[in-house]
Amino acid sequence: MTRTSKARTALIIGGGIAGPVAAMALHHAGIEAAVYEAYDSTADGAGGAMTIAPNGQNALDAIGAGDLVRAIGTPVTAMGLRSWTGKHLAQFAPPSRLPSLQFAWRADLYRAIYDEAERRSVPIHHGKRLTGTTDTDSGVTAHFADGTQASADILIGADGIRSTVRPLIDPLAPQPNYAGLVCFGARMHQSGLPSTNGVMYMCFGKRAFFGYQVFDDSSAMWFVNLPHALPMTVAEAQAIGAKEWMRTLQTAFADDRTPALEMISRTDPSQLLTTGPMENMPRVPTWARGHMTLIGDAAHAASSSSGQGASIATESAVELARCLRDLPYDQAFRAYEQLRRPRVERIIKLGARTNSNKTAGPVGRVLRDLVMPAAMKLINPEKMAWQFDHHIDWNAKAAPLT
Repeated sequence: MTRTSKARTALIIGGGIAGPVAAMALHHAGIEAAVYEAYDSTADGAGGAMTIAPNGQNALDAIGAGDLVRAIGTPVTAMGLRSWTGKHLAQFAPPSRLPSLQFAWRADLYRAIYDEAERRSVPIHHGKRLTGTTDTDSGVTAHFADGTQASADILIGADGIRSTVRPLIDPLAPQPNYAGLVCFGARMHQSGLPSTNGVMYMCFGKRAFFGYQVFDDSSAMWFVNLPHALPMTVAEAQAIGAKEWMRTLQTAFADDRTPALEMISRTDPSQLLTTGPMENMPRVPTWARGHMTLIGDAAHAASSSSGQGASIATESAVELARCLRDLPYDQAFRAYEQLRRPRVERIIKLGARTNSNKTAGPVGRVLRDLVMPAAMKLINPEKMAWQFDHHIDWNAKAAPLT
């Protein structure tokens, strides 16, 4: 395969959400793609909640898959910010000309995407843990722990924040850093609380951060970002046990004048999702080498505080497919990175700023709660619209690097 050749086949490492979306986008571009996932089985039922922003929906629409989210999602019309005292700090939403954010459980989105990938005849292979690659002039070969291998013109790492592909591209690539927060969530089938009328509330608690939304049928979801000085793995957090964590969370919100304590107390410990540490990913300096490149959290992991992780991963999958459709693979990799890096790094910076507010100390809390209402009144919503009002023109021809 020469540098002037367009890719016709692709291996995608990682079968979460970004991987199958990338495969569908590549198929839509006329490129044969297969997904290779390390785990032996699907991740049905796993994971917490997420929002798909208007820009993420737009990216899926570009490949004819936007209805997947709208079919399983619940509209989020606005985000409301409150202090631990219950004081209203701010409320914001995408401009009314854009569609609402969609709240979805990760398990539901995962299954919808897998079903659509199957409908589109996208192969997804499980039990394929990548151990290495061989990159030659003719293409790239992936080597798996079970002794098998697969070859294609290019390889795309969609294998998350702890990517195996990333250090194969750059042995000096950074690793994620602990953000000082451990994360939890739960689904309540009957909260006993009135609907929040489409508003998802974010509460800067005295000791922890609490987010929640109550739906029209009184079902609800909540999540917590709990400051925790020492880093721990997901397995270590889960080993502590739901009952012990529930006691910890009830203590953390005991003084707050928000629905946090009531909602946590009404939640059966069996419904608690311990999703583990929140991590920040330093800037990844090298996204591509040879016949390999990165997408999603492997390249640009946004904090969950940004609400944009799945959306910008979807954008990148679609933009990469568009570039590979129109350009030789090496030019496509460079054009894709030029299109994506400034935008995703700006979003990541905003998410990191939100994380710092979540871990504020006593003095920082007072200053934040005093300053935020006035500061938010001065913000023109249109100045924040760049996050959400991002359109991918699938029919536009990708241009080489300028």
